[in-house]
Amino acid sequence: MPDATAPAAVVPARPLRTLDEHAAAVLALGAPLGVRRVPLAEARGRALAADVVSAVDLPPWDGSAMDGYALRAADLHAGAVLDVADDVPAGDTRTVSVAAGTAVRIMTGAPVPAGADTVVPVERTDGRTDRVTFHDVVPAGAHVRRRGEDVRAGDVVLRAGEVLGPAAVGLLAATGHVDVPVHARPRVAVVSTGSELVTGGGALAHGQIHESNGAQLAAAAAAAGADVVDVRVLPDDVPDVLRVLDELGARADVVVTTGGVSVGAYDVVRDALVAGGHGELVHVAMQPGKPQGVGRLPSGTPVLSLPGNPVSAHVSFEVFVRPLLRRLLGARDVHRRRLRATLAADVTSPPGRRQLLRARLDWTGGTPVATPVGGPGSHLLGALARADALVDVPAGTTHVPAGEPVTVVDLREGDA
Repeated sequence: MPDATAPAAVVPARPLRTLDEHAAAVLALGAPLGVRRVPLAEARGRALAADVVSAVDLPPWDGSAMDGYALRAADLHAGAVLDVADDVPAGDTRTVSVAAGTAVRIMTGAPVPAGADTVVPVERTDGRTDRVTFHDVVPAGAHVRRRGEDVRAGDVVLRAGEVLGPAAVGLLAATGHVDVPVHARPRVAVVSTGSELVTGGGALAHGQIHESNGAQLAAAAAAAGADVVDVRVLPDDVPDVLRVLDELGARADVVVTTGGVSVGAYDVVRDALVAGGHGELVHVAMQPGKPQGVGRLPSGTPVLSLPGNPVSAHVSFEVFVRPLLRRLLGARDVHRRRLRATLAADVTSPPGRRQLLRARLDWTGGTPVATPVGGPGSHLLGALARADALVDVPAGTTHVPAGEPVTVVDLREGDA
């Protein structure tokens, strides 16, 4: 229990920042981490540290796009009957030629024989294997995948800063690569503070809650491409917070804390940051997430201190922490995709504060429609879990009517 006789904390005046100013201050704390080569099996979600060029033409030879018959277009007319001179399955490494007046049965993905310039699908023939009859014609060059039509040897196929998804990994494999240079993943430690927090799903006493910020932010950091090295839950004890922050600062590239950054008498992260000379607390003109802390631990590791309310912590992570993690990862694009959507319901916003309102996007009509979910309360986790976007309401706007276009931040994953 807190000591009821404890003196009220001396709360220093806080600078007021816009969201963009604070985001820039956080982003300035980091640069892309060191470079290493990793096998393709470990490359998904990593950011390339250098441009990558193709070692081969893609396709590497003229190939068939259909099961059918390869022939010379000059021999094709409706009703033509040609001898089937050979059979070429995918993977055939022989050198096969098509003589004038003949055809070769060919399978999808097989090399087109020398002399052939066209493939007729089997469905347009009688399908025989000795003498084939062609029911109709196709244009010269039809159904042939030309060598190098996709990629030429020496072409840059992926640029530095590209975060590798499954398709990019497949492209690297197809163009002759077995490993690639990437930046290291940032190591992240998460610390949740509050004597009211209960872990492990245990029974709650009056005044206690299940801890959720640690799990939520660890998942968000992993989705952003980071390696989560530790998740701690600490009571409201300044020496304990200082000790753990020092310990984690030696093991992580970023430490993220939640809770204890407001103006209460027992806001321990505030006291640990300021008293320890590790950073500053600021007020950001945003909703949710007004109180924020930022600094460096004795190890030099950036520490970002977010509010304890779950929605405030989540939104703060998205606009401040995630871009920093993406920069450390080496990603070229550190911010979420922003797009225009139609607002489905009236919203109000506090004057002078930029509001980031949880919403659900509906794409059924082509143009996305953003439906706000939950109220302004920063404790409404149920609504947060249903949201896949944030409606960005400018600081100078206090009301946006339904039907108006708005800017939304797309929260759907897929970048890591």
